[in-house]
Amino acid sequence: MKSVKTPCIGICSTTSFGDVVCRGCKRYSFEVINWNAYDADAKAAVLARIEKLVCQILEDKLRIFSVPNLRSGLEQAQVAYDPKLSPYCWLHNLLKKQHQQIVDLREYGVYALPDFAHLDLARLSEVIEDELLELSEAHYARYFADYRTGDLA
Repeated sequence: MKSVKTPCIGICSTTSFGDVVCRGCKRYSFEVINWNAYDADAKAAVLARIEKLVCQILEDKLRIFSVPNLRSGLEQAQVAYDPKLSPYCWLHNLLKKQHQQIVDLREYGVYALPDFAHLDLARLSEVIEDELLELSEAHYARYFADYRTGDLA
């Protein structure tokens, strides 16, 4: 079975600040710590959860109209992406790493939906990250907090 890539993008707040959810890759702290011990199925399950959350948030705000342009832009900007994941995950990596350098999202094959088109890219990226972190923390609280602390309901 082929190795599953880490979703780490080099912005880890679980090890730096002790966050429960990493502000970079959105893995839970215990997933970051145990990643290398996980088998391929466990890693794939983590990636699937993150992919679903990222897509849910980004598809509500942005539309990718050219995957080839997005791929080309990522490669030109030297932003890593996993081709097995949704292009919305690639876009998330691009926004995390390059939102301050991007002048026009359309060059990357992307545009903001009408409710978000008035926001500059820095603010839109902030809104996306805030919502993604909130959703990830809610998911953690619902499915793992009691288990991890030993406070079983």
